[in-house]
Amino acid sequence: MEVFEAVRTVLAVREFQDKPVPPESLRRIIDAGRLAGSSMNKQPWHFIVVQNRDSLRQLGAVAKTGPYIAQAALAIVVVIQRTPFSVSDGSRAIQSMMLTAWSERVGSNWVGFMGLTEIKPLLAIPDDLDVLAIIPFGYPAKPVGQGVKSRKPLSDVAHLERFDEPFQ
Repeated sequence: MEVFEAVRTVLAVREFQDKPVPPESLRRIIDAGRLAGSSMNKQPWHFIVVQNRDSLRQLGAVAKTGPYIAQAALAIVVVIQRTPFSVSDGSRAIQSMMLTAWSERVGSNWVGFMGLTEIKPLLAIPDDLDVLAIIPFGYPAKPVGQGVKSRKPLSDVAHLERFDEPFQ
């Protein structure tokens, strides 16, 4: 899938088929996170791949906004160091992973944002690191309307040279 097509059509997926993600797809997804840009090339991230069904259920129980993690084929827990740019860098890695997954017809969604300290003991995450988010991945359980998004017009959010000049 062409990059812009992935950006244009990606949608949040919260219901998954009971179907594994092939190892080669999983490797590309993780590698997309690893290859994301980072401030001063610090790469302040770690990606914990969780595929164990019991662990996925536990993650779903802890993440109040993402109980559907329990049904995903896998989840990637993005852990970051405490640096000034780590949230931004980790977010870039997450977006790269989600778009790479979507290009292979694997759905995902962002769950949580910081403060997920309850999962640290479950995954042996050191105290000096923070959990940025949990990203469940899997094949969508039902057809997803690719590209059907409710977004503001480009002229409302993009400007040319000055704020008061809409980009046409």
